[in-house]
Amino acid sequence: MADTLSHRGPDDEGSWIDEGQGIALGHRRLAILDLSAAGHQPMCNETRRIWVVFNGEIYNFHALRAALEAQGHVFSSKTDSEVLVHAYEQYGDEFIRRLDGMFALALWDQDRERLILARDRAGKKPLYYYAAKPSCFVFGSEIKALLANPAVSRTMNTEAIPLYFTYGYVPCPDTFYQGVLQLPPASYLVVERGRMLGPFRYWELSYPRIGEERRVSEAEACRDIRRLLIAAVERRLLSDVPLGAFLSGGIDSSIVVGLMSRLSGRRVKTFSIGFTGDKNFDETPFSRLVARHFQTDHTEFIVEPHAFELVERLLWHHDQPYGDSSAIPTYILSKLTREHVTVALNGDGGDEVFAGYERFLGALLSERLPKPVIAGGRAFIEALPQSWRRSRKIAKIHRFLLQAAQPLKERYLAWCSFFSRQVLEQLLVDPAQGNIERSFDESWDRTEDCALLHRVLHVNFMNYLPDDLLVKMDRMSMAHALETRSPFLDTELIEYVASLPPDLKVRAWKLKYILKKAFQDLLPTEILTRGKQGFGVPLGAWFRGELKPLVEDLLLGGAPRYSPFVRQEVVRRVYQEHQTGDRDHGGQLWTLMNFEVWLRKQEPIQG
Repeated sequence: MADTLSHRGPDDEGSWIDEGQGIALGHRRLAILDLSAAGHQPMCNETRRIWVVFNGEIYNFHALRAALEAQGHVFSSKTDSEVLVHAYEQYGDEFIRRLDGMFALALWDQDRERLILARDRAGKKPLYYYAAKPSCFVFGSEIKALLANPAVSRTMNTEAIPLYFTYGYVPCPDTFYQGVLQLPPASYLVVERGRMLGPFRYWELSYPRIGEERRVSEAEACRDIRRLLIAAVERRLLSDVPLGAFLSGGIDSSIVVGLMSRLSGRRVKTFSIGFTGDKNFDETPFSRLVARHFQTDHTEFIVEPHAFELVERLLWHHDQPYGDSSAIPTYILSKLTREHVTVALNGDGGDEVFAGYERFLGALLSERLPKPVIAGGRAFIEALPQSWRRSRKIAKIHRFLLQAAQPLKERYLAWCSFFSRQVLEQLLVDPAQGNIERSFDESWDRTEDCALLHRVLHVNFMNYLPDDLLVKMDRMSMAHALETRSPFLDTELIEYVASLPPDLKVRAWKLKYILKKAFQDLLPTEILTRGKQGFGVPLGAWFRGELKPLVEDLLLGGAPRYSPFVRQEVVRRVYQEHQTGDRDHGGQLWTLMNFEVWLRKQEPIQG
């Protein structure tokens, strides 16, 4: 099981087994702090009665260690891992709440025959488990580690199919394998003497009720945000190995690089990626501008259509179909970056915390537009010549208007979906399995007394962030044993920004208002004023050009493996609409291709 994760930890390996108690822990180490043998895992306390395996970083471990040493605990290493066993000794299960960082951990208490699994608050680090058989409990950082255990079933979870084609991922805790579950973020689970308890949630990002938001001036909010983000970046610079940063040229990564430049005593190493085929997807001119502004040691890479050949490799790392095509450049960027550094900071979380997505504006705007205006605008666009409607901007407005008259929750879900509910019913052979809106509804219902912007922010933070963005970043970076750190997901920062009034996040239809205000003196004007571009791939152009034969071969030729689950005539219709240019179905075709390739790699699979 541990060997399947060698890509995550190439520096060391270890295992500890107690056959009498029926417990085995395995670990692969990526050495970041204390590179000596003292950092070897599994790690134990002085009495060898408490053991831990741990993936991630604890950013407040120095403070925790000092407090524990004051209580008489003795340490034998300089790692953050050792803090975990002593913190459990001192605080019991409450030790998890005291951790500030990104982590997945498993801790075994021999005296109590008790196993604890826990994940960090945002869900940066993954943790899966299998408890479908009473005789065993199996866990690991990736699904492939579980599948290496013969006790774990490979039976496909068919209820995951409509979830995948809606979101492009399977919402936590479900997966594409029956009985294999993901521990939710900010949660822990206990297995005690053969009995599973939990998962228990130990933290939740909460937004204030309408009228109860934090009362601060704009200037005060700017000062607080600067202070918190500077501290978050500084905490993430702690490393005993070379460190750099991803730089897209967007607001978030540019702020991180700017702060690193001020805090570091040397030139920051920055890494960017661009694309051929569609200039709308190439951000390298902006990343070069930022690199010159902060005088970084900058490296960039251009992705060609043949990079699509990576699809099988990407699926191997994700273990199940995954619909976010930006995994391609993230994989390549991580590979490039790992040739120079072992740790890279990034701008992940900035859009989720400060409200950076256009769909947030769409939610606010659609609540204010009268229905006759929506209907008239839709009719106007549909009367335009087909050649005009093919432009990205008009297509985006049309998609907005198509859903704008729906109830708020339904319209927002539609904007987040690859296939609409109507198309899904035509596409899938059995579309009615499961409740595809369950995870969405749970997040939505918890914020019914909050402002509209806070409701959509909460849905995004609880779903899209951990199940899409953070999965992509973890798998694609750890594919190359590159550790990535996200200052914008610092706990103190996200809790503070959540407490602020909505009009400090979106004002006069400007996204990320207070973040831009707080760092207006740090960034070039061109970066502050540019619109949201996103880290996408020009699939539309590629699938009409160099990759057209590949799409046809996978989806339309012979007897595809998806046939028992997906109607080929609908796939053909989606493909033809894309080829004529009537619609851009690049994302939809990508999800279908991922599903087909995954099925081909699953033999023999039970369904």
